[in-house]
Formats: sequence, structure tokens, C-alpha cells
Amino acid sequence: MKKNRVLIAILVTILIIIIIPIIYVSNYYKAQKIENYLKSNNQVKVIKKDNYYYFDGKGQETAFIFYPGGKVESTSYAPLLNKLASSGIDCFLVNMPFNLPILNKDAAEKIIENNNYNNWYIGGHSLGGVTSSLYKNKLIDGYIFLASYPTTNMNKRVLLIRGDQDGVLKLKGYNESKDNWGKDYKEVIIKGGNHSNFGNYGLQKKDNKSTISREKQQEQTNNEIINYINMIK
Repeated sequence: MKKNRVLIAILVTILIIIIIPIIYVSNYYKAQKIENYLKSNNQVKVIKKDNYYYFDGKGQETAFIFYPGGKVESTSYAPLLNKLASSGIDCFLVNMPFNLPILNKDAAEKIIENNNYNNWYIGGHSLGGVTSSLYKNKLIDGYIFLASYPTTNMNKRVLLIRGDQDGVLKLKGYNESKDNWGKDYKEVIIKGGNHSNFGNYGLQKKDNKSTISREKQQEQTNNEIINYINMIK
């Protein structure tokens, strides 16, 4: 009987350590209706690398490295980044291990080392934005947070964009993070926007339905990012 109890305890431990985490990371939000945005066209060349997608548009001086949200398939953000690239900001969409950006906070390092741009920006959506704030590099000109915020002190310029219908973003943590924003920041609140509409992956759990379309929210986000980067170049 004692041996049986030990065996059961071992099996339970294995279940907790191995199987449950596998189930957790296998359950994520999948990209929807993004195929056309991963194809090259006359404005944007899309190149798939080992751990990121490169959206090469008409711009040559400025690039934006994007960390996707936690447990969200990275390609969900292809529509937004394709649009940014067509507007003059080349984009690098990082694929994160198990769709968890916190597992590779320094993913931007090799991208910066292997590509030549005069101006670099980094940021992301939700947990991806939080994770991007942990990456420090003197070549970074600014940080961009979508439904997110920095958890460390920023000594660069900061842009924060969120929707007023966001049901996922913890406003208490967001407001408490203001001491980390630094003196040179811009906050944009999209009327009718929610948490999920920054990407194409459906409605996230606990999020509120938006009162504007996903396309409109992404268009406004694109315009704010372009204006922000052009202002500080």
C-alpha cells in the first residue's frame, strides 16, 4: 500500500509539472483572417525569418520591433504591422516561445544587431508591451505600449494607446505605473476601442465588446504611431 501511495504521488507530481503546463501553453488565441497581410504586395514585402516576420515597406530609416500579447498567436498583429510598414515604418513581428513574450524579453537584440536603421522603436500589446519595457538598448529611441504599460523606469519617449472599453487591462496597475512613464510621454485613449482589437484573434476572455470596428481601431492606432514617430525623429 505504501508503495502504491508513493507511485500515485509521483504520477500526480508528473501531471502537475509536465502535463498541466503543456495544456496551458497549448491553449492560446489563434490569428483570424490574416493571410493576405502575410503576403507581399507592391507596397510591403513580407519576409518570414526563423523567429520573426519582417514587414519591409517604403521606409528605410525607421523600424519598429513588436512583441505580441501573451497567449496570442503572433500573426494576429500582421494587419496592424503591414499597415504601419505601408505608411513608412518597417516592422519586425517577433514569434515568442509558447506565445509567451516574457520567455524571450531580449528577442530584439539580434534583430537590431543584424539590421541597419537610424531609428529604432520597440513595444507590444498587453504582456508583450510589459515585456518590451524590460529590454534596454541605447539604440532604442522610444517605446510603444498598446493596452499595456512599462514596469520599469523609462528614460526614453513613451507612447501609450488603449481603448476606453478595455476589459482586460488592469487600470489600477496601469495608473500605478505612471511613475515609470517618465516626463516625455503621450497617452492616447481610443473611444470605443477595446483590448482585443489591436490584433485579429477574436474577443479575448473578460474583454468588453468594442463600439467601433477592429479596422477603425487599428487605423487610429496606426495614425497615432506614425504621428508619434514622425514627431520625435
